[in-house]
Amino acid sequence: MEVLTKPEGEDEEDKLVSELKRQLEDEDLTPEEKLTLLTEGLNNALNSAAVHVNSGELSRLKSRLYLSGVLSQCVLSLHPSRLRGNLSAAATLAHLTSSCCVGAEPGHHSESFHQLFLPSVVDALLSLAAQLVNRSENASLLRKVMDSVGWLLAAHTQITEKVLSSIHYEEIQMCDDATVSLLCIQMWIQTCTANSDFLSGLSNDSILLLLNEAVGQLALSSDSTVGGASIRLILLMANQLGRRFRPLLLSFRGLDSLLHKDWRGRGFDQAVDQVVTLIQSEKDAVSQSQVSSEHVRAACVIQAAWRSYQTRRRVKSLSRAVSFLQRKYRARRRQQQQQKEAQLWEEELRYQVCVRRQQARRRFHQKQRQLLQLLPADQVQSYLQECERRAAVVIQSFWRGFRDRRCFNSTQRHTLRRERAARTLQRAVRRFLQKRRAANAPPLPPFWIGQKGLTDSRRAELKQQVDDYISTQKSSCVSPEECARLHEEVQLLLLSELQRGAQHRREEQRVEALLAHIHTQQELLRDAPPLSVVTETDADAFLSPSGPVAARARDAHNAMLQASRLPWWRTLGDTDVHHTDTFGSAHLAELEEELGGLYIGGTVAVNRHTEVDRVHL
Repeated sequence: MEVLTKPEGEDEEDKLVSELKRQLEDEDLTPEEKLTLLTEGLNNALNSAAVHVNSGELSRLKSRLYLSGVLSQCVLSLHPSRLRGNLSAAATLAHLTSSCCVGAEPGHHSESFHQLFLPSVVDALLSLAAQLVNRSENASLLRKVMDSVGWLLAAHTQITEKVLSSIHYEEIQMCDDATVSLLCIQMWIQTCTANSDFLSGLSNDSILLLLNEAVGQLALSSDSTVGGASIRLILLMANQLGRRFRPLLLSFRGLDSLLHKDWRGRGFDQAVDQVVTLIQSEKDAVSQSQVSSEHVRAACVIQAAWRSYQTRRRVKSLSRAVSFLQRKYRARRRQQQQQKEAQLWEEELRYQVCVRRQQARRRFHQKQRQLLQLLPADQVQSYLQECERRAAVVIQSFWRGFRDRRCFNSTQRHTLRRERAARTLQRAVRRFLQKRRAANAPPLPPFWIGQKGLTDSRRAELKQQVDDYISTQKSSCVSPEECARLHEEVQLLLLSELQRGAQHRREEQRVEALLAHIHTQQELLRDAPPLSVVTETDADAFLSPSGPVAARARDAHNAMLQASRLPWWRTLGDTDVHHTDTFGSAHLAELEEELGGLYIGGTVAVNRHTEVDRVHL
């Protein structure tokens, strides 16, 4: 890159501008080199003009830069499509361009300067700021760009509407970062502070948009620095606009309650009180003016109701749809721009790759030709054969590596598949063996084995408790002798009742036994062979009572064994009566008559057992 020098024989600033313009006309410069050249050239020119005592030299230099087209080159260099990641140099160039636009006097080109050039500068600065928004490491660069926009607004008030309606400024406002919101508010504060007539030159719509931004930050943000800056901006606007600002402030209903509820105790309560007092005083003045006439108040109420109804209906029907369409449209436009930029990058990269491959191939052939020229004639053929051999070795090594990798991957896949199949079979076999072992395993014995119900020791313990209670809690009305007599009567009644129940059950059992015997005899007669083929053995089977007698004896023996194994308290009642009545003299006569004089074993033992039970009872 050429270094700017101070030529002799001409004005110093004009020479610098002419030399800078001549260097920019070089078509071989890349966008990065052009950006660096503009930054250094503008910096040198402004520093050279600033050392002069006469302040008109700096203004004349800025006008010369605009008329020569250098500032237009700066605006073109700040376009997003020409930036290649050098955002620091771009921020410095934006700062220098804004400084050159402030104080320039283009003369008869003033109309095009204010109506065409300044809006393009603002758009370029805001687009650069929008690129820096989503990058936290470029906060200082974003601050520098926003300060440049503020200086430009302070010097040229007419471009304020262009800034407020810019698409890039809307992207900056949609960012949720508190640092970005604070930078936007501080830009307007610095602009109003630098130019006290800035707000007075704006229209009511622009002032309302600016106030809407401050109130929106108070409603959406929770950061104390953003809230304090927004309140300072509202107070600054109120001080500069006076009575003109108060009606606009009343258009935001609920602002005083919002400030009182959310922004007290943040360290700037005095500023909050001033804004609330301003709103309340304006509300009081409006209410006093409305009290003057009943008709005016009624008209205001009707207008307010109608406007609120219209606003609600418009918000319900259009706000969401409009915001959704705008968001979709902006996203679609950003996507198209990104795709276009990506396509340009891809094409440029493809072109550079082709060029570099071609250059590398050319250098290789030139080197090979030079080597062949240096070799003797008799060694050329051997050299070419050696080159072919090396090329063949490289190709073979690549092919063998590819083949071995493919075989290894195939073998590894087969091995993994076999291992997975083996694990599946082993899992199924183990499950089958586990089920078979569980089916063949003996059942586990219960944890508690013993007699259910009360044991003898427990029964004796309970009886002792009952006796103790009776001995301690004696009745005052009945004597012990009377209680004993009543107990004997109850026992006799219980015994008689048990005897009647046992006799009834015995009769039922006897009837069932006779019916079973009859059915058995019927089945035997039904299955008997004819008389023509009957034998003596078959006749004995029908005539001899040995089979029923043996069955009855076996049943009696089993009953006697079961009775002997029962505890004594189980023999009370049913057992005694049953044995006594069952094997009494009358019943034995019936059995003798029925079975033909059969002796029933166990009768004597049962009778003795009955006598013992009677003694216990």
